[in-house]
Amino acid sequence: MSVRRLILHLLLVPIVASAFFGFGRYSAGDGERRALAARDAGIDALRTEVSRALATLQTEDVDRRIATRGGAVEVPPEVLAAERALLVSEVKRQIQDEMGLLPLRMLKERRRSFVELYAYDNRGRSSYGTAGYLGDGYFITVKHGVRVLPADPAAETTDARRIISVKLVIDGDLVRADVIDAGDADTEVHPGDWAILRVAREVNLPPLTVNAGFPFDFADPITRMGNDYSKGIILSTGYVGQRTASGLVTCLTDGHPGVSGGGVLDQRGDLVGIPVGRMQNDFRFSFILPLRPEMLRKVPGLRHVSARPED
Repeated sequence: MSVRRLILHLLLVPIVASAFFGFGRYSAGDGERRALAARDAGIDALRTEVSRALATLQTEDVDRRIATRGGAVEVPPEVLAAERALLVSEVKRQIQDEMGLLPLRMLKERRRSFVELYAYDNRGRSSYGTAGYLGDGYFITVKHGVRVLPADPAAETTDARRIISVKLVIDGDLVRADVIDAGDADTEVHPGDWAILRVAREVNLPPLTVNAGFPFDFADPITRMGNDYSKGIILSTGYVGQRTASGLVTCLTDGHPGVSGGGVLDQRGDLVGIPVGRMQNDFRFSFILPLRPEMLRKVPGLRHVSARPED
């Protein structure tokens, strides 16, 4: 097998794998689990095939250099290792790009940037959601998770329901958080459904990089992290759908209770939006609020903002 055919083979495999993965994303229940299992098996098979191709390519390359030099020339092991590492890195990058995957190491790092949120009202009831860490004690979440919508001007003097306390789970502790800014939402699934929280104690969490310039083009792969059903931070993957007239973005990622206020990440692992709700009676059809600079107006010295567009 020639080098050119091997490279062509390596390029075609992730594209075919991507097609099967995209088909599997539309399955549900047991079908979705089977699709995920098939995807994992496909990736394992792809890894084996790539290893074999790399070994063959390495052998052909050595033979070609020996023939070119007209004799038996020993190629230093560090040169072969460097070339092989470079090719493996390129194959990994192409697979991730085609399948919309994030490296496992990055996913585990980003998971630490999200915390469970719990809100308590004046009637003794509680609700749950998610918040993402921006640094210096600041978090971003949804307004409907920390305020009762619609807001009632008389709530402070009547028995109307209102949220009296918001707490975040940080390093296993429930830590009180204050709402320092919020959008103008008077209902859920609204472009003003965002809020900024701050805690007084020191926070040892990795801050998120914020990308307010993500285009949300059709079929862009995204990853969602949220406190699904109050069972801890869980991730889900999907693809961008369409922009609504109000500026929100539709997406087929799990919209389970508790994910509101969580994070929507692009392929670089940047925070590009927050889940704000779902279509009624449909946990799969979600709405995303793209990040805007005005949401960060009360976060002084934010060093992690990047308005970089996707390549």
